[in-house]
Amino acid sequence: FIVMKAADEFREKTTGPNQLWQTDFTYLKVIGWGWFYLSTVLDDFSRYIIAWKLCTGMATSDVQDTLNLALVASGLDEVNVTHRPRLLSDNGPSYISGD
Repeated sequence: FIVMKAADEFREKTTGPNQLWQTDFTYLKVIGWGWFYLSTVLDDFSRYIIAWKLCTGMATSDVQDTLNLALVASGLDEVNVTHRPRLLSDNGPSYISGD
């Protein structure tokens, strides 16, 4: 993936699906259970959620799992592609970790 800055996303608009994916975590507090974290991958052009995973933490492995789910769901894991979608995130610790 090519990780990009938010400023670049506004200069280079998408013209079709799978050009740019956005990813982030949403915090969910479930009374009596604690905190859960919803990891999502959203296609910038279509605005569809390509993949999601409900997690008990926000580890790098959770991000990797969600991105792999998105590749499978979009079919980009099985074809010989010349480029994968660019990836836009908030650069939180789980996105910039070297793990």
